[in-house]
Amino acid sequence: MRVRGFDFDVRDEGDRSGEAVVLLHGFPAYAGSWDRLTPGLIEAGYRVVRPDQRGYSPGARPTGRRAYAGGELAADVLAILDELGLDRVHLVGHDWGGSVAWRIGATAPDRLRTLTAVSTPHPAALVHSFVSSLQGLRSWYMGAAQLPQVPERLLLASGGAPLLRALRRSGLPAATAEDYVARMREPGALAAALNWYRAIAYDRDGAGRVTTPTLYVWGTGDSFLGRAAAEDTARFVTGPYTFLPLDGAGHWIPEVEPERLLQPLLAHLRT
Repeated sequence: MRVRGFDFDVRDEGDRSGEAVVLLHGFPAYAGSWDRLTPGLIEAGYRVVRPDQRGYSPGARPTGRRAYAGGELAADVLAILDELGLDRVHLVGHDWGGSVAWRIGATAPDRLRTLTAVSTPHPAALVHSFVSSLQGLRSWYMGAAQLPQVPERLLLASGGAPLLRALRRSGLPAATAEDYVARMREPGALAAALNWYRAIAYDRDGAGRVTTPTLYVWGTGDSFLGRAAAEDTARFVTGPYTFLPLDGAGHWIPEVEPERLLQPLLAHLRT
């Protein structure tokens, strides 16, 4: 699909007459991260749209970190909705996809029926947690990603073995981790994915309060995103809000815990 001057890979499945659920992946994933959740949504009668986002679609891989600022990422999603003729959707995001979902919830609430963030707290809650908890230590990799070229060289050494080990240690299944690493080995792919982190300096808006009915699902065993930001997220949602901690779940909820995510998500979509 060509929008905003780029070619995005977009999966559009299910009943075209049903309400649309848009699934946004995180780092270093792609639309396939939702493969185990999608069938349940389709069976429930929803149309499921899954884009490979900017930097992950080979035809949408601009150079330079400014191109990956949050406003650009959100604009991509809205442009895809426009191209598909979707006025209002249920938006679900995991990891960095959750960050994009929060931004759209704050800046374009008229385009949403519901919002669901998986793992990712509200951006303002995350920033606050850096000084109120040990979240800064958990997020050390965000600072490391700012270095030019060095992270790419280190993570892709020996065919991507360091990146594979890191993903496996964080709880991602071996086959899924290998799939993600293979995609990150494509020319320019990892640099583009890391540019999402490098563009943080340009994200000075989009962290406003959300009025859309919101579900936030967080794993108590998440090694990247801690409890402080998860619990503080409630302060930034003024609409109907449900916080669902999944006891013992790690960061990779769509890939590892799709059954525990599906039922509360379906209940939320019906609100």
